[in-house]
Amino acid sequence: MPSYTVTVATGSQWFAGTDDYIYLSLVGTAGCSEKHLLDKAFYNDFERGAVDSYDVTVDEELGDIHLVKIEKRKYWLHDDWYLKYITLKTPHGDYIEFPCYRWITGEGEIILRDGRAKLARDDQIHILKQHRRKELETRQKQYRWMEWNPGFPLSIDAKCHKDLPRDIQFDSEKGVDFVLNYSKAMENLFINRFMHMFQSSWSDFADFEKIFVKISNTISERVMNHWQEDLMFGYQFLNGCNPVLIKRCTKLPPKLPVTTEMVECSLERQLSLEQEIQQGNIFVVDYELLDGIDANKTDPCTHQFLAAPICLLYKNLANKIVPIAIQLNQTPGEENPIFLPSDAKYDWLLAKIWVRSSDFHIHQTITHLLHTHLMSEVFGIAMYRQLPAVHPIFKLLVAHVRFTIAINTKAREQLICEYGLFDKANATGGGGHVQMVQRAMQDLTYTSLCFPEAIKARGMESTEDIPYYFYRDDGLLVWEAILKFTAEVVGLYYESDQVVEEDQELQDFVKDVYVYGMRGRKASGFPKSIKSREKLSEYLTVIIFTASAQHAAVNFGQYDWCSWIPNAPPTMRAPPPTTKGVVTIEQIVDTLPDRGRSCWHLGAVWALSQFQENELFLGMYPEEHFIEKPVKEAMTRFRKNLEAIVSVIAERNKNKKLPYYYLSPDRIPNSVAI
Repeated sequence: MPSYTVTVATGSQWFAGTDDYIYLSLVGTAGCSEKHLLDKAFYNDFERGAVDSYDVTVDEELGDIHLVKIEKRKYWLHDDWYLKYITLKTPHGDYIEFPCYRWITGEGEIILRDGRAKLARDDQIHILKQHRRKELETRQKQYRWMEWNPGFPLSIDAKCHKDLPRDIQFDSEKGVDFVLNYSKAMENLFINRFMHMFQSSWSDFADFEKIFVKISNTISERVMNHWQEDLMFGYQFLNGCNPVLIKRCTKLPPKLPVTTEMVECSLERQLSLEQEIQQGNIFVVDYELLDGIDANKTDPCTHQFLAAPICLLYKNLANKIVPIAIQLNQTPGEENPIFLPSDAKYDWLLAKIWVRSSDFHIHQTITHLLHTHLMSEVFGIAMYRQLPAVHPIFKLLVAHVRFTIAINTKAREQLICEYGLFDKANATGGGGHVQMVQRAMQDLTYTSLCFPEAIKARGMESTEDIPYYFYRDDGLLVWEAILKFTAEVVGLYYESDQVVEEDQELQDFVKDVYVYGMRGRKASGFPKSIKSREKLSEYLTVIIFTASAQHAAVNFGQYDWCSWIPNAPPTMRAPPPTTKGVVTIEQIVDTLPDRGRSCWHLGAVWALSQFQENELFLGMYPEEHFIEKPVKEAMTRFRKNLEAIVSVIAERNKNKKLPYYYLSPDRIPNSVAI
């Protein structure tokens, strides 16, 4: 009688093992085997991290094995089981791999196909077509779209983390409890004694050091020592944690009536402001999105304020970017003066602090939350709904949506919900952040997520003109490496543009993103369908780059750049000044966040800047969804390209007082998971 050797690998995460009864059936071209109990006498089967082998003898020849069916039945108490993969050795000595990497819950069952990636057109056998269809029908019931707030990209239909499908939950929910993590952060930073001191002002700038943890040679300490300097202020637009707003100014906006006379002491080339603009030396950052956004009113004891500044910047003779004019609101007028470096010291300093605070709000809610977290969730839900596990694009993308839906669900549960943690310290809490996302959705476009296009659209592409823009330089290297990799994978499975166009599952995936993610908004420029291999490679690069590199660039520098409170105030407790010559240091300190809000802010930026335990970085694919040699070779080349980029960045950073490392591939997690 034919005998098969079945090897079963159990996951190594917590609680991955099971004591339940596990049954296996084989489905082949010539028939289906009976159910076999996988059990060894006097042995604890399916322990966490175990790889167990069993001999399965069948009554008659089954032909080519297409499917493996696994059933789990209760032994004593229900326990979930994480099955990594099954390997089958046939009676003829062939090995067939069946990747799984999923949880089997309750009295569950799972049917696995062998690991070769297949498009729908490759499946000619009825049972395989049926398996493919049933998998998607089941997933579409599990992964449902929901509108969390009007005008937002749609998200997963789950009120809390435990409502999510088990496969996309965190291994341990405790690890991502925001309340717990922020409190733990404040404890680790020795600032928990201040955390309830709302309405209590600091006495001066030096007083902020009481909650500032000095870790020698870090960027945060350098920020503390140099935050008042114009050079440090300007540098952050290029390489801080929100390096996506600065634009080359080709024409002075009418709402910012700056004249040459106002700024001539800042211009170093003996040219007029108009001439400097023509030569490409003037840049602008406009926080128009904040105009009219409601400030946080959740604490009746503390008035909080927002501004919508416009900041004009200048590239000096040393090719460094410095501010030359700041207007704190959008409409010019007597009560909205243009602040200049030639003004009184504290006038100019407070104007810069207002810009930094506005930058913090745009960074947190738009650059970070909307453009990376919410967009990656859209790609993840669409992938689970429309691409079966055997599809090559599913196999490629699954590592890049790992835990994303879970972290966002947790954020909606604890962080950005009504009365959530976000309301505690942020002037855009209490609903302002929701208004901001609704507005920003109107401007979110596909090309704004295509890194090279986004850089060009802001006129920031020239390395000669703008030599110290490391975010751009490193981002382009990583983008090209990902694009090269996705193009290789696409080339392996799609031999022509026609095959791309005829792949209905792929087209349904792209359409889901457009209809539900972008709410069918034509102006977004998101494709409704994809008709060429080149466009597919670009689309996949957008997804992977957004989830990995872009998120890393705007997330993991938060402690570095935002932990010194005056450099990134999460709220302001007095309105923007309407006249010049009246600002004092006491007034600035009373405007900055109080002790309690400062502590919650510090706890947040510390917690958000930490990597996950067992973090998986770009190029790491420990789950072997792909089993074919050519695609594994493409992955190896991808890793080598990334290693070369790590070396280039490390060499550049040598002896730099302010190294830029957020886009070094060894610091870029594969997915948005924090």
